[in-house]
Amino acid sequence: MDLNTSIDKLPKTSFLTIKKFKSLKINTFFDLLNYFPFRYENYSLISKIKDLQEGEQVTITGKIIDVKNQISKKGLKIQIFRLEDDTGVIDISFYNQPYLLNLFKINTIASFSGIVERFGRKITLNPKEFELGEPLKHTGKIIPIYEEKKGLSSRTIREKIFFILSLIKNENFNLKEILPKKIIDYNHLLDEVLSYKEIHYPSSFANLEKAKKRLAFDELFLIQLSSFLVKKSWEKETVSNKFEVKKYESKINDLIKTLPFELTQSQKKVLKEIFSDLEKEKPMNRFLQGEVGSGKTVVACLTCYLSFLNGYQSLVMAPTEILAQQHYQSFLKFFANKKIKIGLATSSKKKDLDADIIIGTHALISKKITFEKVGLVIIDEQHRFGVNQRALLKKKGKNPHLLTMTATPIPRTVALTLYGELDMSVIDQMPKGRKPIKTFYVPKIKRNSCYQWIKNEIKKHKSQVFVICPLIEESEVETLKSIKAAKTEFENLKKIFSDFKLALLHGKMKTKEKDKIMIDFKNGLFDILVSTPVVEVGIDIPNATIMLIEAAERFGLAQLHQLRGRVGRGEKQSYCFLFSEKEDEKIIKKLKLFASTLDGIKLAEEDLKIRGPGDIFGTKQHGYIDLKIASLSDYQMIEKTKNALDFFVKNYSLDNFLDLKLRLKYYQKGEIAKD
Repeated sequence: MDLNTSIDKLPKTSFLTIKKFKSLKINTFFDLLNYFPFRYENYSLISKIKDLQEGEQVTITGKIIDVKNQISKKGLKIQIFRLEDDTGVIDISFYNQPYLLNLFKINTIASFSGIVERFGRKITLNPKEFELGEPLKHTGKIIPIYEEKKGLSSRTIREKIFFILSLIKNENFNLKEILPKKIIDYNHLLDEVLSYKEIHYPSSFANLEKAKKRLAFDELFLIQLSSFLVKKSWEKETVSNKFEVKKYESKINDLIKTLPFELTQSQKKVLKEIFSDLEKEKPMNRFLQGEVGSGKTVVACLTCYLSFLNGYQSLVMAPTEILAQQHYQSFLKFFANKKIKIGLATSSKKKDLDADIIIGTHALISKKITFEKVGLVIIDEQHRFGVNQRALLKKKGKNPHLLTMTATPIPRTVALTLYGELDMSVIDQMPKGRKPIKTFYVPKIKRNSCYQWIKNEIKKHKSQVFVICPLIEESEVETLKSIKAAKTEFENLKKIFSDFKLALLHGKMKTKEKDKIMIDFKNGLFDILVSTPVVEVGIDIPNATIMLIEAAERFGLAQLHQLRGRVGRGEKQSYCFLFSEKEDEKIIKKLKLFASTLDGIKLAEEDLKIRGPGDIFGTKQHGYIDLKIASLSDYQMIEKTKNALDFFVKNYSLDNFLDLKLRLKYYQKGEIAKD
């Protein structure tokens, strides 16, 4: 057995448990080893029965000398076990767990951990954990508590990880040090093998912190090493489709002059950076970030025009069918007076695949679709579209130029860590005449008057309204509980806005159903759309001028900004109203900060400080990267790993570090599976 052993090989493990692990993308022993605890209980105080003090959290060990099964007046079944050690006797009670009667039989040696309580005149133990015999996995030490998902209990996860940790002692088990000694010593890092033991079963809280530091260091180092190697391999590539820019400058300028608006200085600067890349022998790999409405699509269209003038095809990939359709219409409109053919490739529709510009979804990377002369690939809002997928898309041409775009506010430190292999450009100016969205925090007392104001706006200006209900549970997928809450709010709002047409949108609907609702909303068939946060990033509904966010305190600042960006697409003044279920000082301060700030990057930076590791984007809404232990808000650690990487590439060859090479492959394989 080694790190790559399938979890199918876990001893004494049912098929159902294996299936549950696999549903969490835990397929190997090493995957399981990297399922880290989210908190710990300290049961390391081992006490004799006579020394127990009320309020202590302790572990006691002894012999079961009596077993009772009682029924209380309320019908509760109570299992009482009398435990004896060489200093005294104590009764320990469980409720409605009759299976324990088969486990703890008379003369059995058992350990119990929990809180010492007083019951009348007697001292008793409120048990939290228990076990029979040795070695101790659940009692008698600092015990890891794991997030319980897919019906897997923390106890089950603990037992399986304990088994894998017991294997690490075996020399054949290939968990070995991956970093050079100089990097370990310079950064005062704990040995990696020891770190895995300490993260799951800490010998002390001080060692736990050292283990966290070491494993976070490894994670960030691997991410940055992976990006560095991809960038290095791309730098060796040469384009077969080299673009000429100066030759077509006048034609590009002529097209710009026909636009009904003037390009911002920021758009001009970004175009200059892109065109400079396109003239080079090596393929462009640029990451373009810009607020909703800052004009990224115009930049994309002009870049595609340069590709067309050079005689090459362009592929533009969007994350969903509805966004691909929207881009398709935008490109048709932009090139209405040019003899440029626009194609479409989605799972449901394939049209003009020999066109000059083909807009599509993931269908573009299908093996069934081939293209003749791809010179440029543009990827829109593909946060989880990893380096391996980007490489796959690049194969559609002979090393075509690549432009990745996002409207999502990503702090610079995060972007440099996640997209280290890409050069960065930012559009940080909004076009002239774009009206800023007026944002207000609405206290409970003013909620009804806000509803009345919205009714008047719909009647006077035929405005359309988004109402966003939050996800109730922290999960990647919408739960039935969340959808039920959205449906309840929908029924409630139907009564409040009885004179208007409302529709409901949520994540359990089929794609076609969701798309139809969005298209009907865009076409003005109803006034108010009640939705969970599934409303697509980038959906363009110019007549939607009001965004109302229920329980706004449940969202991070970055996501609130994303939601606000669904309005303000047209020329009319737009508004965003924040309702909150709670009205404590911290929440009001946070929501008022959001209301006063329209800068997405600034809000994302603030989110990073407030929300902490792993939660900057909220797994349920964005999920840029599945960090297991590192924090993107730990700027010092990011800087340390960056310096360590610089030192490594200057002084060592990866070929001499086979275990690091294997770990890197493992990390990249995980990226492919995740994407």
